[in-house]
Amino acid sequence: DVEEARQDLKVPLHVIEGPLMQGMGIIGDLFGAGKMFLPQVIKSARVMKKAVAVLTPFMEEEKRAAALLSGEDPNQPKYNGVVLMATVKGDVHDIGKNIVGVVLGCNNYKVIDMGVMVPCEKILERALAEKVDIIGLSGLITPSLDEMVYVAEQMKIRGMTIPLMIGGATTSKRHTAVKVCTKFDNGVIHVLDASRSCTVVSSILSKEKRSYLEDIKDEYTEIREEYYATL
Repeated sequence: DVEEARQDLKVPLHVIEGPLMQGMGIIGDLFGAGKMFLPQVIKSARVMKKAVAVLTPFMEEEKRAAALLSGEDPNQPKYNGVVLMATVKGDVHDIGKNIVGVVLGCNNYKVIDMGVMVPCEKILERALAEKVDIIGLSGLITPSLDEMVYVAEQMKIRGMTIPLMIGGATTSKRHTAVKVCTKFDNGVIHVLDASRSCTVVSSILSKEKRSYLEDIKDEYTEIREEYYATL
């Protein structure tokens, strides 16, 4: 029961980052191991979405109270950074993306959510227009993986330098390392689940950005070499 967990843990965000994320983590592991199928994953994600909807008003109120306490105008917030998120063209699944948006929003990041079925051109045009710090791509179905590769290619063609986050049930660190990372040179990071999104975003926006992205690049190069060695 979400309300029971909220009262127990006191902070609504802790309910999301704790029991809810742990539950989705188990589901992700089962799906990856072939012990759970896509309809079950979608059903579980819908339950998660309902739970987040219950918690969202409490988190908004907390955020407003914190702004007032620090002497800031809650209607004119100062953000830690701007993240644009979209479910790629051909895919209508957005529950995971929405949860990432909630978690980032609660950690004072401005999230521009473009919704689902978003064509590559619209994503990149909006990212440049809004001067975002990070682009996050989401997708659940297998064809979305190819669309993410296409977006990375187009980012390179346009000479963009905005780091790219990849997430979704069918995505993986290996696919990102082998297929996406090779198409774009300015930072591609696979995010396993919503609970890791804040760590990734804060690392990208920190003073250690260059070394963080270099470490990721080295790790993905190693994964890629291991993959090719098995062919």
